[in-house]
Amino acid sequence: MTRGRASLGVLAAGAAVGAGAAAWGSLVERRRFGIRWETVPVLAPGSRDIVVLHLSDIHMAPWQSDKQQWLRNLSLVEPDFVVNTGDNLGHVTANSAVEYALEPFRGVPGAFAYGSNDFYGPTPRNPFKYFTGPSAHGSGGARPVELDIDRQTAFFESLGWLDVNDKAHAIELRGSRLELFGTSDAHRDWDRLDLLPTNVDEMRSDVPWSADEDGPAPVSLGITHAPYRRVLDAFVTQGADVIFAGHTHGGQVQVPGVGALVTNCDLPRRYVSGLHKWEHRNHWSWLEISAGLGTSIYAPVRFSCRPEAVVVTLTARVD
Repeated sequence: MTRGRASLGVLAAGAAVGAGAAAWGSLVERRRFGIRWETVPVLAPGSRDIVVLHLSDIHMAPWQSDKQQWLRNLSLVEPDFVVNTGDNLGHVTANSAVEYALEPFRGVPGAFAYGSNDFYGPTPRNPFKYFTGPSAHGSGGARPVELDIDRQTAFFESLGWLDVNDKAHAIELRGSRLELFGTSDAHRDWDRLDLLPTNVDEMRSDVPWSADEDGPAPVSLGITHAPYRRVLDAFVTQGADVIFAGHTHGGQVQVPGVGALVTNCDLPRRYVSGLHKWEHRNHWSWLEISAGLGTSIYAPVRFSCRPEAVVVTLTARVD
């Protein structure tokens, strides 16, 4: 065999492998929804477990009936609390599909923080630009379509979920006291970290248990869409025990043995998804980042990065 023929053979084999990987990622893996299970010991000793269902980056399109039914079936997990970290809508007519998918969680308390794709529909992008840094906005191309965010907010609140977009709330759940605080989407620079300390202070001064020194210490949950370091650091400063975020899609494409190549924010790649510890100024919080359940309709591929929902069981500390 000549060198030329050998080279052509290598190129042909490489092209076949690439085509197979692309077909797997676009036709199979992006629809292989799965659950990741985590346990985080943050509740007061002797507390009952709290099962938290973390949903993120659904990017729903109205024709994605398999995703809708899979989400409905998650009600079988019987969560005590739902955390939704945004980018639920993936199409201008997707509100009904999201409502159908999440209706089984009516009456289950929860909290939500939005991503930009809850406000604006997806637009075609060059996927290779993600390798140059976080995706930019307003840099030309098709004008994004505004989505019906008011309808989505009304629906989430009707389920019993609390809006933590630059807001703070406190609830009692299964005998534990939970502090909830969050931000709007840092990827669009919508986060108002200047308001965070005041929001948290006012929440803590207004809670029914503020004068009760005998009850369990509250557990704080920080909730945001995009895990930019400035937001994570601010949450740690405010005493978050657990931080929930999405946005990264787990890199969406991971290279076996290497991992994710991008996070689409300033987060180091080793934190792209999963449960970690985030440290800031000698303090730390648990950091739970979901790889999400969807993709943009203009980039419908996942490779070595299955779509996921996350079930996080908050359990008692062993002091």
